[in-house]
Amino acid sequence: MTLPSLEQIREAQDVLYRYMPPTPQYSWPLINRRLGAEVWVKHENHTPVGAFKIRGALLYMEWLTRTQPQLQGVIAATRGNHGQGVAMAARLHGVKCIIVVPHGNSVEKNRAMVAQGAELVEHGQDFQESLEYARVLAADRGFVMVDSFHERLVMGTATYALEFLQSAPELARVYVPIGLGSSICGVSAARNALGLATEIVGVVASESPSYALSFFQRKVVESPSRTVIADGLACRTPNPSAMEVIWQNVARIIEVSDADIEEAMRALYQDTHNVAEGAAAAALAGALKEQGVNRGKRIGIVLTGGNVDAGVFARVLAEETAKR
Repeated sequence: MTLPSLEQIREAQDVLYRYMPPTPQYSWPLINRRLGAEVWVKHENHTPVGAFKIRGALLYMEWLTRTQPQLQGVIAATRGNHGQGVAMAARLHGVKCIIVVPHGNSVEKNRAMVAQGAELVEHGQDFQESLEYARVLAADRGFVMVDSFHERLVMGTATYALEFLQSAPELARVYVPIGLGSSICGVSAARNALGLATEIVGVVASESPSYALSFFQRKVVESPSRTVIADGLACRTPNPSAMEVIWQNVARIIEVSDADIEEAMRALYQDTHNVAEGAAAAALAGALKEQGVNRGKRIGIVLTGGNVDAGVFARVLAEETAKR
């Protein structure tokens, strides 16, 4: 795929800011002390749905309703944040919305999608099965399938990346979680558009390694996803277009365990009092894993969302308390 230009990203920001303001980026002293580096955190947990996905969804829906005036409705498969973004964007544009989730999905994310006006359908044991069913359902209903990776979604993530890279001092590297790839592609687009030398490092769950395996083998590799804490990183089959961008623009992909991610969730809460869901904490987990490389450097981490069920977050925090 062709990444958006600086002019295109700025035009996308103009559309997006009709619905939401830019999110902040802060450097937190305790995080800096923990890593021995100057760390800037991009707070996509501060969007109207608590995650970065709303950006691409709003841009996609604006484009869809403008180009398809007879639109019957939209459908998406999700583990949560993509669905919340699509549901909110559909509601704001008066479009009917169906969201398909796997059985056992986050109860609180499900509630949030229904609250945005979506019809919720539970089907499948993982995201891939939900996705395949959603495509069948879209064809049956005559709805537009809003996939989790699309050029409009990449444009959306590029808007936060441009905010980040223009507002923070120049970063040596930035750590980006990889679910299906829109975030790291958007960061690549903004970095390239600004002509920066910032290194981009992808982070995946070691229990969901398909993107890491694909990166190393230079071909799309399917792999089971067994991560428990990072549902936003639970991808069995990488997107080929995303992989092309990653191969061309990303320095490396590192794997972090569920235990590493939970430690990063605790660290973010202890050091900044921000709640990070598992997928969002993966960026800090990656930076901590490369602490030696980062010492004394200025780096960035993307906190992609804060939508974690209360019970799960309580357990993660309690495990730290039990160690004391």
